[in-house]
Amino acid sequence: MRQILNWFFRNRETGAITIAQWSNLVLWMVIAAGILFWIWPSAGKPSVALTVVFKAGLLVWAADEIIRGVNPWRRCLGTAVAAYVIAPLLT
Repeated sequence: MRQILNWFFRNRETGAITIAQWSNLVLWMVIAAGILFWIWPSAGKPSVALTVVFKAGLLVWAADEIIRGVNPWRRCLGTAVAAYVIAPLLT
């Protein structure tokens, strides 16, 4: 079990255990859009714009994690976030 967890969380670049990382620019934009939407939950064009920035940013971040994630945990996290964003569009 220990070997599986080690493989799952071990950073392939540094060899350290990596569960979370500092946010990149795209994720900071998602965070800002989420906060603005929470503070200013109005209907209309601003709400639609914030929703598009939020969801598109999450998809870009998720794709980046799936492609360039430093370990299987980060790639699974990217896949889960992408599924979270895409699933409502499929129903």
